[in-house]
Amino acid sequence: MALLDRIDPPPVRHVYRWDLDKTYLRTEFDTLRDLLRTAFEKAKEKVNVPGTAALMRELRAHGVLQPSRTCIISGSPRQMRSVLIEKLRLDGNAWDEMVLKPNLSNMLRGRFRALRDQVGYKLPALLESRAQTPAEASETLFGDDAESDAFIYSLYADLLSGAVEEDTLFALLEACGTYEDQAMRALEALRAIERTDAVGRIFIHLDRRTPPIHFRRYGPRLVPVFNSFQAALVLMADGHLGPVSVARVAVEMVAHYGYSLLALGNSLQDLARRGLPVASMIDAVAQVLAGDRELASVLRPAPDILSAFAQRVAALGALPPPPPPVAIDYLGMLEEALPKRRGKGERGGEPA
Repeated sequence: MALLDRIDPPPVRHVYRWDLDKTYLRTEFDTLRDLLRTAFEKAKEKVNVPGTAALMRELRAHGVLQPSRTCIISGSPRQMRSVLIEKLRLDGNAWDEMVLKPNLSNMLRGRFRALRDQVGYKLPALLESRAQTPAEASETLFGDDAESDAFIYSLYADLLSGAVEEDTLFALLEACGTYEDQAMRALEALRAIERTDAVGRIFIHLDRRTPPIHFRRYGPRLVPVFNSFQAALVLMADGHLGPVSVARVAVEMVAHYGYSLLALGNSLQDLARRGLPVASMIDAVAQVLAGDRELASVLRPAPDILSAFAQRVAALGALPPPPPPVAIDYLGMLEEALPKRRGKGERGGEPA
């Protein structure tokens, strides 16, 4: 055996956990017609949330320097696995773990509560995955506002850190109507995990355009975003992406989804207004766009990029400080955090 065959890969330093529906993919499931259309869509017919394909690729590429894993835990049914794998392949994205919901199995076993219970599905899956992850690995989570991702991800993060105890978890699962075997899976996985403050950032894509202030109760760890450019800027501030990667996300959004420099500038301004430290990132991104012919050809004239973004930040005046950490009352907010079906028309818009 050659020497290289015996060298173990470097340990995972970071985990990126993604939901798919309404986080990575534009998916509608508000009506029976929506559900049927989604179920029968081919991989090439599925549409990304603008910029997510580039964002996932760039995070994976950055992992060459910081070994990382891409883990997908989605409410999509297991029967869609082959289609979703093909879609990710078409996007040029690799992944390390994919967990999908056993909806058909739940139906055949008469476990109808499990069809709607996202807490009882996602939380055990997250904890079991974490139990197989090196204790020193940090995490970034991606979800959306269509279901309970903000609640589930924040609870998961606080379980890992030890801020939430086992008895609170049991009470929450019981209140959610989680089946006993699912609750035991979560508890057993939690007991196998070394407690550490692993989750550095949670992104919630505002598919339903929920006002960002609604998520303030989850503290500064959770960042609601209207689009992938906002997520990329915060990830750059957090040290997960460089300016070239942020520029590539912006270019994908402009070239393939009709975004304008004005829209991207407004997105930057929105983050700065909320106290996120992204304004200082723009000079580096603009310089990349101005110096890279291929990227700049999409966003010409390049000098206008820096000007447009700088004007958005200058218009704010003194920027607010970052929001302070908060203690989260999970039992108190449970009823409001559970998903409520809303019509398609109940949406706002991106920051103007």
